[in-house]
Amino acid sequence: MKRFVLFLCVVVVLLAIGGTGAFLWAEGQLRSPMAPPGAAPVEFTVPKGTSGRGLGTLLASQGLIRDARIWRWLLFRRGAFSPKAGRHEVSPSMTMAELAAALEDNPIPEDVPFVVVEGWRLRDTDAALTAAGLITAGAYIAEASTPGKFTAPFPLPSAGTLEGYLYPETYGILPGKLDVHQLIQRQLDMFAERFFAPNRAGLTKSGRTLHEVVIMASMLEREEPLPEQRPLVAGILWKRVDKGFPLGVDATSRYELAQWNDRIAFLKRLRDTQDPYNTRHRKGLPPSPIGAPTVASLQAAMTPKPSDFWYYLHDAERKLHPSRNADEHEALRKKYNVY
Repeated sequence: MKRFVLFLCVVVVLLAIGGTGAFLWAEGQLRSPMAPPGAAPVEFTVPKGTSGRGLGTLLASQGLIRDARIWRWLLFRRGAFSPKAGRHEVSPSMTMAELAAALEDNPIPEDVPFVVVEGWRLRDTDAALTAAGLITAGAYIAEASTPGKFTAPFPLPSAGTLEGYLYPETYGILPGKLDVHQLIQRQLDMFAERFFAPNRAGLTKSGRTLHEVVIMASMLEREEPLPEQRPLVAGILWKRVDKGFPLGVDATSRYELAQWNDRIAFLKRLRDTQDPYNTRHRKGLPPSPIGAPTVASLQAAMTPKPSDFWYYLHDAERKLHPSRNADEHEALRKKYNVY
């Protein structure tokens, strides 16, 4: 009987020691983050309807905790736990307790899409941002008028504005927290990603400077609605530039108008022979890009299609009609009533 009692005592002691060891190990895990201090923050999404216990598996799969069982131990010890659905900024340097607190905090606000339309001028983007209540009028233009404040893997204009280099795309913006400088830098980064980086060799081979290509592309964006036709139009326009002929691109005379479709102001510009953007009278490229071109226009400007054509026009349905000489062009003008 004494031996049996002694045996039970030994078992109880061993269980106590084992339980104490397991407790201390679990407590140590709670205080031991996955990474040393200073690890880069990451986004972790709490799905709607996910239980606190269910988050343990997600946290472990993303390398934020070692063991979902220890997460459940934390929740047992902690008691109440009310994570908020949405995106949270956390770090592998956080302990489990810190992670739990972070997931109960307010999530990162959801951004809203803001569309920079193909061909838009700086003034058009500025007006749209102002109308959306994201900036005060003129803030976007003012920031884009200081190219030296930005970085890019390609040469930025040394003077003037960033017209033509701010890529048209849909950008996610946090309401009430728009940093205009950051938005413009994102647009420059997008220009580099979409066009410059993949086409560096092509630019060198083209024999044109990047700025010349951007100017030509901005005209193509406004001149030719069909991307597949833009290389042909580019070939015609580059020939006219190289031979010293006026381009005759009426879109350039709209560039400085307050409203692009103001017909009365546009016709007045067409008659102004001193307007530097009047390419009916002035030879060569206009002084600057006239809007934001897409990759299709930039590639067309960089790799124009050779042809025998010297002129072109669009009919009322915006269909392209190229011609080889002035007589053919004039006949097409009469046929489609384009003047």
